[in-house]
Order: sequence, then C-alpha cells, then structure tokens
Amino acid sequence: MDIKRVAINAVNEVIVMNVPPMEYKGQVTKRINEKMPLATVKGFRKGQVPRALVEKQYGKAIKIEEVNKVVQLALTRYIQSERLDLLGTPLPKINENFDWDAEDLVFEFEIGLAPKFEIDMEAKNDIVKYVVKADDTFINAQIARIQKQYGKIVSKEVVEAGNDVSGVFANEEAGIYNRTTVDLEEFADKKLAKSFVGKKIGDVVSLKTKGLFADDHKLMDYLAVSHDDVHHLDVEVTFTIDEVVASEPAELNQELFDKLFGPGVVNSVDELKAKIKEDVEKQFAVQAEQKLMVDVQEFLIENNKFELPSEFLKKWLQTAGEKVLTPEEAAIEYERSEKGLRFQLIEGKALAQSNIQITFEDLKSFTANAIRQQMLQFGKVDASDEEVEGIVARVLSNQEEVKRLSEQVVAEKMLQLFKDKANPTTKEVTYEQFVAAMYGE
Repeated sequence: MDIKRVAINAVNEVIVMNVPPMEYKGQVTKRINEKMPLATVKGFRKGQVPRALVEKQYGKAIKIEEVNKVVQLALTRYIQSERLDLLGTPLPKINENFDWDAEDLVFEFEIGLAPKFEIDMEAKNDIVKYVVKADDTFINAQIARIQKQYGKIVSKEVVEAGNDVSGVFANEEAGIYNRTTVDLEEFADKKLAKSFVGKKIGDVVSLKTKGLFADDHKLMDYLAVSHDDVHHLDVEVTFTIDEVVASEPAELNQELFDKLFGPGVVNSVDELKAKIKEDVEKQFAVQAEQKLMVDVQEFLIENNKFELPSEFLKKWLQTAGEKVLTPEEAAIEYERSEKGLRFQLIEGKALAQSNIQITFEDLKSFTANAIRQQMLQFGKVDASDEEVEGIVARVLSNQEEVKRLSEQVVAEKMLQLFKDKANPTTKEVTYEQFVAAMYGE
C-alpha cells in the first residue's frame, strides 16, 4: 500500500492512501464464500444461488466494508509510525465521483498538525505576584462583622440608626430584582443612610445606582448585576423594605472566642486579631494564586504566537461531538475554545522543555492535600492517614475526577515553573488594592 503526505502549509496536510486489490481481495473473497451457503435469491434454493448472483447482490457492500477496515487500520498505523502530533482526528475528503468498482482505490484524509514552537519562560514580563495583607482597617471590620453576626438580633417595625434593613432592589427595565440585607453604613452618601431612619416595613425607597456605594463592585452583591455593568450602571431602583433588625453586638469574651475557634485556641482580643489575620491572609493567598495563574496564561498566550489549523478544526468540530454542528455553530465553538487550546499547547511545550512529568504519586499527593483542606473547612482537624488514603482511592477510581484533578496538578506545576523561571515581581498590597488590580482598575 502506498501512503504519502502532501503538505498544504506548516499545520495542514493531506494523507493520500492508494489501496491496491491485494490489500482487500482475499478478505472479500472469504466473505463471499461465507455468504454462499446463506444467500437467498428468488428462484433459487438456499445455498444454491450462483456465485455471480451472490457477488452482484452482496459483493459491493462487502468490498466497501472490508476496504474501510483496511484503510482505518493502515491510517492508524501510519499516524503512529510517523509520530504525527495531530489536532483533532483525520477527516476524509469527500469525492463525489469516487468509483468503488475501480481496482486501485485512492483515499484522501485532511489532517491538522500541532504547531512547532519553542517557549522562552524567562522572557521579560510585567506580571505581578501579589502578597495580600490584612491591615488594621480590614481586621477591625471583620471583628465588627463577627460581633454583629453573633450578637442578639431584635426585630423592629421602624428603622433606627445602626439597623440592618432587608428588602428587594428592583428595576424591571434593567432586569434587576434581588432580595438582600443592607447595612446602611455601606451607603456612600451618609445622608441617604439617615433618610432610611423612620421608614417602616412595606415602605418603598427610590435610590440612584450611580455612586450608591463607595466601591461600585458592591452592586454585584446587592443588585446581582455582572462586573461588566457595575461602572456604567446609572439607573433608579426601588428598595421595598420587608424586614428591619437591630443587633446588639456580641461581647469579645472567652465564650465568643471558644465558639469561633474551639476551646482555648484564642484567649484575648490581640490573639483574635492575629487569628483573623492568619486565616484571611490564607484565603487571600489562594485568590492571589488564581489571579497569578490567569495573568500567566494571558502573558504566555500573548507572548507565544503560532499558527493553528483553524479552518480544519472548525470543520472537525462539526462532527466531533454528540451533536452535529452547522458551520456557523462550529465557528462560534472554535472561537470560544481557541484561547484554551493555545494555552494547552503552550503548557505541554513548557513542561516538556523543562522535563517535567506528572506522575501518579503527584496526583495522589495533590488529591490527599485537597481532601485534608476540605476536612479542615468542615472542622475536622484529626483525620488519619488511613482515612484520607481511603477517600483518595475512591476519588481516583472515578475517571472524570482523575481527569479534573490531573488538570489541576498540571496547572500547579506550570505555575511553579513560571514563578521559578520568569521571576514575576512580588508586590505587597491591601485587599482593597488587590481587588482593584484584579479588575484592572
């Protein structure tokens, strides 16, 4: 069998396969012979049908089936022997004039190749690795929140200064309808907060969204709008009061400390502040790592340009999934996934260049650590190794979980590689500064 590749460009080729009769005739003859005793044709007894009639009735279908088997096996072996790094799978070229009665049969398959490129992990960059610190203002606000949360709640009929007010923000035209509880101190305009004093359950207050809060991002929580809307949202909303509550702050005493962290863990206000600082800065560190990963992805995609077999992939996407897509739908899907594909190729290349491999032990260790972290969140601090190993075994028996966790292990190693090689700038900031940087403001 003659198989060759015809290059279209660096990432698109056509595999041309010439299949001579010797590759399929023997198997076709064998199948015809097996069919002879079973063939039924009107006018002949079963098993007595002349060979010529059997070949006429079944021969072409058998030939097509056997040739396709030969072609698929040869195509798979060829791709393996040539070590082709493909994107997608080969697509047969449609030939409206294909002649199955010909002796030599020629098949063509379009293929998309992964681009060849190198990555300079030490390229100059302006990426910042944020270290987010909880300042006194943040910690004091957290303490006030805790005192309020664990304080005594008293329902009111009329709003007084310092009360929380629950109700519904609404603007039908802007698609806003969200029930929430508002701390009146959150309003940027203190006169607005005072205007709520004296209001009763059932009263409706009209508010302007522009400048409603000192931080526009709070509109995302209170009005349930997207980040894209927060800075230019300038409409009037109504707030219908349906509940008023007063809170008598909880005392900062040992009873509260034990309730928060367990007996004897925290024994003073200073220790409380230190504990809050420790806990929230751990949370900040996770968010900072997530931002760093996003920034690294954006930088590497922008800094490593290469050609993709885009038209081939759009065509391949039409039949790659469970649902057949139209050319327009496939183009939309390609645009949606192109950036992810580019980073996947970059990620693989970077790890290969640095001889970094993902082992099953890496996966087990990562999974065990994730499970321990989840247990800690639910207050289980004394999990035994045997207990954790049992959960790890159950999790890793699920192939979907293995795939998901493997992707996270790869991302973690990739991030560490970038930090080691690219040396991003470390910058210490407050949480408010970090939020501003995260949203590019």
